[in-house]
Amino acid sequence: MAHTNESVVSEFVLLGLSNSWELQLFFFAIFSLVYVTSVLGNIMIIVIISSDSHLNSPMYFLLSNLSFIDICQSNFATPKMLADFFVEHKTISFEGCMAQIFLVHSSVGSEMMLLVAMAYDRFIAICRPLHYSTIMNRRLCIIFVFISWAVGILHSVSHLAFTVDLPFCGPNEVDSFFCDLPLVIELACMDTYEMEIMTLTNSGLISLGCFLALIISYTIILITVRRRSSSGSSKALSTLTAHITVVILFFGPCIYFYIWPFSRLSVDKFLSVFYTVCTPLLNPIIYSLRNEDVKSAMRKLRNRHVNSWKN
Repeated sequence: MAHTNESVVSEFVLLGLSNSWELQLFFFAIFSLVYVTSVLGNIMIIVIISSDSHLNSPMYFLLSNLSFIDICQSNFATPKMLADFFVEHKTISFEGCMAQIFLVHSSVGSEMMLLVAMAYDRFIAICRPLHYSTIMNRRLCIIFVFISWAVGILHSVSHLAFTVDLPFCGPNEVDSFFCDLPLVIELACMDTYEMEIMTLTNSGLISLGCFLALIISYTIILITVRRRSSSGSSKALSTLTAHITVVILFFGPCIYFYIWPFSRLSVDKFLSVFYTVCTPLLNPIIYSLRNEDVKSAMRKLRNRHVNSWKN
């Protein structure tokens, strides 16, 4: 990624989360645990779903792809943040900064679209159960995954195409632990008002659009479930609760950032931590540990390995 001759900034300084050595050690211990747990948890979900034929359904296919996106999201900034806790002068190259912007918006945009696909899957399963196997076939699931990544990458490229050519001619301190797009834009040596509005419009439309689609879908589904009274409906309600919890925790900070994207408060930095470090942990904890089918498959996989070791 080359930048124009006007840009003399070759690296950015990340101010991180705190200047206190004790706090940085505390953050390192906590976020290391969260990072390792989220990566291993999502890898475990992919392995369990791919190894159990009983989980060969559209919902679990989409869930395993969500885990893959979460693994990508876990690795775009967290490893560097953990390493930077032991570095006094935290820097990132211009190219590395642009790569972070690309990766975060690609993964977040893809995850938003995949959550919509998962809501559609639940909508068909509960509202049109007799047509589920016909509508939600493997081909449609692959199309959903392809569209999710395509939208995420296009969303990211639309940001990066304008950011990479901005004239960065001096100020290079980013008050965060990664290259947060609004904070990077503010460092350009020009009036960035139009860029700020464009960033707000681009990201705001996709996040609000997906959020509204999810709210409408789950409202219809909940109304349908409420009209029924069976054990199947109870199981569906449990699954829906997990989905809705993830949607609220995922979209809450996201929408907040796009409502006030350029007037940052001190709490914003810690919301960014939740969004980038803790969100990938939602899938293993909320979706999978509350799912009886996944827990059953986990026990079978464990027993299979225990028996193979004994033999």
